[in-house]
Amino acid sequence: MTINEIQDSIIEDFSSLEDWMDRYAMLIEQGNSLEPFPESERTDQNLIDGCQSRVWFTAHMQDDKVIYQGDSDAILVKGIVALLIQVLSGHTPKEIVDADLYFIDDIQLREHLSPTRSNGLNAMLQQMRLFALTYLAVSEH
Repeated sequence: MTINEIQDSIIEDFSSLEDWMDRYAMLIEQGNSLEPFPESERTDQNLIDGCQSRVWFTAHMQDDKVIYQGDSDAILVKGIVALLIQVLSGHTPKEIVDADLYFIDDIQLREHLSPTRSNGLNAMLQQMRLFALTYLAVSEH
């Protein structure tokens, strides 16, 4: 699936739920489905600056695609991590760098987060793009 197809699927899933309590529950469920994050990767180097809770992200290349792993010690944030990984992981660095992540606004995620959580979301997105930009730069040399 393309990044936009995945985003459209997420928008469809979320739009079927009117109540934000149900949407939060769906986010938490997403977080519970994350692959276990290795204890060895829970380092300060992998922590995302700017997040209210502790959030870890790693990335590696596999078959010319960026594979992300992440986790958080907050259940709601862990759901956001899972959504971002669902959308961006498994795509080329160029696809990730060029992606317009419209699903965040379409499902009204940002407006239902506290300002500090919204800043954390931005920090997570920045780190994911930075990983992709780094891999893109390396692949062009």
